Amino acid sequence: MAALPWPFGIVAGIVGFIAIRYGIAWWVGSSGGPLGQAFAQHGAVFAPLAWIVLALCWIAALASWWGRRGRQQLLDTRTGLDSLATVGWRQFELLVGEAFRRRGYVVEENGLGGADGGIDLILRRDGRRTLVQCKQWRRSRVPVSVVREMYGLLAHHGADAVLVVALGAFTTDAQRFADGKPIELIGGEALLRMIREVQAAPAQAKATAGSAKPMPVPALVPVPVEPAAPPACPRCGKAMVERSNKRTGEMFWGCAAYPACRGTR
Repeated sequence: MAALPWPFGIVAGIVGFIAIRYGIAWWVGSSGGPLGQAFAQHGAVFAPLAWIVLALCWIAALASWWGRRGRQQLLDTRTGLDSLATVGWRQFELLVGEAFRRRGYVVEENGLGGADGGIDLILRRDGRRTLVQCKQWRRSRVPVSVVREMYGLLAHHGADAVLVVALGAFTTDAQRFADGKPIELIGGEALLRMIREVQAAPAQAKATAGSAKPMPVPALVPVPVEPAAPPACPRCGKAMVERSNKRTGEMFWGCAAYPACRGTR
């Protein structure tokens, strides 16, 4: 309950109180018989349980409101990439989720409190579901293996797209692999632009959350990169070519002299 928006806790507490305090006695009493008459006459026996349910739901609603307030303050106090790097990895996930929430997405914080299988956030909007992985890496580039892992989760979970958010940048291989696929890579500069945009217009972003036409995520400007030279075969030393595993779809390097040489990387 605490993970849901706080109004759900308020409503659930009221509904639960009425159902337990009055609904159980009425339902059993309407069946007739000695047991039904006893419940009809002594229905107040459920009052303590009803109050407990009401209190628990409202405590969860308070926790939800407090957590939402903390995420908003966390986002509003970021001023640059340095301030983004100072927060912990869990706070970084919360911060990214709050930024998308202000853009009209329904955000599920999947990576907090247990194994997430590489999925930190789940975004929902317009009937589409996007899986998000957050990497608070600034000094090292996100490798292609991370992007490939998210692409595999796309088919496994039946999602519409995947998104990798990083504080730094991505390797050339990662950008090439994501090209032409339902994969979006958001580096540190693009993330900072998005955060500054929602900071500058919080009222507009909140109004957009309930509208039919929410603000789109800013498109990434592709950075031209020089194509990397193919590696040398570890067996014969000849140049290698990029191939695809027909069974799994995984990309790998294979020797150009195949089948005479079966070297792979």
